[in-house]
Amino acid sequence: MPKPLGKPVQITAFVDSDHAGDKVTRRSRTAAIKVGFEIVEGLRYKLRMMGVPLDGPAHVKADNMSVIKNSSIPESTLKKKSNSVAYHYVRERVAAGMANITYESTESNLADMLTKIQNGPVRQRLVSKVLY
Repeated sequence: MPKPLGKPVQITAFVDSDHAGDKVTRRSRTAAIKVGFEIVEGLRYKLRMMGVPLDGPAHVKADNMSVIKNSSIPESTLKKKSNSVAYHYVRERVAAGMANITYESTESNLADMLTKIQNGPVRQRLVSKVLY
């Protein structure tokens, strides 16, 4: 990998899931934390291979406290096998210092505009944080 040059980059990712949010099919629209970590891991690798310096671990923000606790506290127990596999993946990345998980309230979670139906003012407030 090339020597890092330039100003360091800080990565922040917002994740959210919407349980059975589609009112017609009752399917969930999901941007689960494991998928978020996979994307962050790939982005970190690509940036480093291009010689971009990284400023510490990535910050992954979620609005679900149970997901945050299960992913960051090794002593927590998971009852479902599929959840256990996903969270072990996330726990390994947190332990390695690749990323950390923090709480982001629903009112300011930018991932909500991609996973939930919102009224105009709420959507505009979230979009204004991304666009100028």
